[in-house]
Amino acid sequence: MQCTMPRQRKKSDLPSKICLTCQRPFTWRKKWADCWSEVKYCSERCRNHRPKGSLPASRQDGWDG
Repeated sequence: MQCTMPRQRKKSDLPSKICLTCQRPFTWRKKWADCWSEVKYCSERCRNHRPKGSLPASRQDGWDG
């Protein structure tokens, strides 16, 4: 009988993206498993210092509501 362990991936095989703020590549992390398609920034610092043009559409008109 063989043991059926989940297959692990090499770090070089993990998906990666480019951070919208610092333009550096970053790789998938387990904490992003459920929301990887929504991740845009590599860190909290980059998310907090995002480029001026990347505000949500509802806030681009200058009205905070």
